[in-house]
Amino acid sequence: MKLVSIPKSEYEKYRRDVIFEGYKWDPQYLDNNTIAGNVLVLSEDEHNELKMLTEKLYVETVNAEKVLNSDLKLTKPLKLPLKARRELSKMKNYDNEQHVRLMRFDFHPTVDGKWVISEVNSDVPGGFAEASKMPAIAMKLLENDRCNYNKYYFDNFGEIILQAITSKVKPDGRIALVHCTSFSDDRQVMQFLGDRLKEAGFQVIYVAADHINFIGNKAISILSSNEGEIDGIFRFTPLEWLINIKPKRWSGYFSATTMSVNHPIAIFAQTKLFPLVWDALEVNGVDLSFWKKLLPETVEVGKVKNREGFIYKPIYGRVGEGISIKEACRENEYNKILKDVRWHPKKYMAQKRFESKAVVDDFGKSFHVCFGAYCVEGKAAGYYARISEKPRIDSAAADIPVLVERCKT
Repeated sequence: MKLVSIPKSEYEKYRRDVIFEGYKWDPQYLDNNTIAGNVLVLSEDEHNELKMLTEKLYVETVNAEKVLNSDLKLTKPLKLPLKARRELSKMKNYDNEQHVRLMRFDFHPTVDGKWVISEVNSDVPGGFAEASKMPAIAMKLLENDRCNYNKYYFDNFGEIILQAITSKVKPDGRIALVHCTSFSDDRQVMQFLGDRLKEAGFQVIYVAADHINFIGNKAISILSSNEGEIDGIFRFTPLEWLINIKPKRWSGYFSATTMSVNHPIAIFAQTKLFPLVWDALEVNGVDLSFWKKLLPETVEVGKVKNREGFIYKPIYGRVGEGISIKEACRENEYNKILKDVRWHPKKYMAQKRFESKAVVDDFGKSFHVCFGAYCVEGKAAGYYARISEKPRIDSAAADIPVLVERCKT
């Protein structure tokens, strides 16, 4: 793995292309530019290893979901939101063949030469354009020199997710892209996906959660001028947000047979307390050997008293926020996190800290990296990667394209 610097003379054009062609409408977080000046390059061996690990983790997660859905008593340690628990029994008709399952596992290289994962984004992973358009723009830039032509390649997430949807939804079917419509960072994800779906011949409607009703296990649009049955749902509103928005008709989502990316069954693995049900799952015949190998020890907050080397993470945290890595926290953030853990321990989990291996660029500057490795219907589907000068990958981290360097023959 290496960082290849984008020539300074080319960077501004590259950044504009990423913004306007690559759907990166939020290229800044506070004072931080979130479009990296480098390209992250994997060897084919590294790429193939990550693909294998991603697909193994996917299989284990899907098998775990099946068992948990068949016996909801096993889910008690997950401390799922009460409103969600009331609806889970409606998922008994869940058939994974009807839906598209999408996950993103966050991999980190460590100083001992191994990979670890910090979590799985099981419910609503993002970064679609960054895993599709951004590497294409970067590859074109790096291969301007003829001697580099055909040197790199990448797995295009946009193409892979489109193939999966096409296999489950009729041609010219109508797909609802459900998201928080007032957030531009949500819309950019949905706009990228919507444009690809339209190019493939699907009808697309951009909707908020309260624009969908469920009648007879089918999703129905009630959006003005777009009323009628929907053939597919692509949800980008997190499930724990959705149940708090209180659109009562969305209780029908848990039993709906309309194709969904992702179905509510994703909530089981989305909570970072997922490891607390591993023992029960293994008793029920679920093999979790890759999860156990790759995820650092994860326990309830109360079980790490007087134990060193653990950090705290919100059980429904996203984009790296609220993680108690002291040297990566801003100003008084670390003390605020510890205070919140003391007051609300059930909202957090404790995870054994790993030592991230920094990658050095052409100028000797070190960065920590997170590879968000997608898996769609059991098939590895590219990367959404971010880098940071600090060992915590959060909102201030920069998005970076991932390319694979072909083996020399």
